[in-house]
Amino acid sequence: MTCKTNSNIFFTVTFLFMAGALYLVFLYAPTEKTMGDVQRIFYFHVSGAWISFLTFAVTCFGSIGFLYRKNVKWDRVASSSAEIGLLFTTITLITGSIWGRYAWGIWWTWDARLTSMLVLWLIFLSYLMLRSYIEEETKRAYVSSVVGIIGFLDVPVVYFSIRWWRTQHPSPVIAGGESSGLEPPMLLTFMFCLAAFTIFYFFLLRIRTKLEEARAEVDFLFKVLEHQSEECTPPAVNRR
Repeated sequence: MTCKTNSNIFFTVTFLFMAGALYLVFLYAPTEKTMGDVQRIFYFHVSGAWISFLTFAVTCFGSIGFLYRKNVKWDRVASSSAEIGLLFTTITLITGSIWGRYAWGIWWTWDARLTSMLVLWLIFLSYLMLRSYIEEETKRAYVSSVVGIIGFLDVPVVYFSIRWWRTQHPSPVIAGGESSGLEPPMLLTFMFCLAAFTIFYFFLLRIRTKLEEARAEVDFLFKVLEHQSEECTPPAVNRR
């Protein structure tokens, strides 16, 4: 009963934060004078990128936790977070392309930030595909943990790419100082969206991890039933 109550509270908090974020983005934040309403996609684009980095960090730490503790619960958290991360990375790439179409006049350019983000998407797509090909749980956890840790190394590359190379991508919003160009209402909306997306991520992670645990229990029960059926099967009679 307590678990169900906590789930309901978590869902309510997530819903309220996401509803508040939508209100701030479309009704509270002022319209940017250069790009107009198209700029509002910025709040979803940057928030999605932030969650992508967070999810892959959790995948990395979960992978390290499995290799250190040898407990498959860590692997389930890592794989669940990677799956959510791939979703938010996809959202980031799509919203970035839409925004770039209006800002630069093109859907895509082989910019350092965009390219490294695409590489990150491909790495964790490969991570999930690898998991689907390996049936044995322990072996799957070991191999995917290594890939998860190595794949996370691309996250700092994506983050620092606009500092290391000259790119078309805008300068950092918060760390960019005066060049960020965010008015106080915009900054408030941006920070609230980051908080809302973060809560949404942990809500999804909680659900996805529980689904992974339920799948593991079902697989275990199937193995037990198969073993029992083999023991109950009478030996073949050689009739001559």
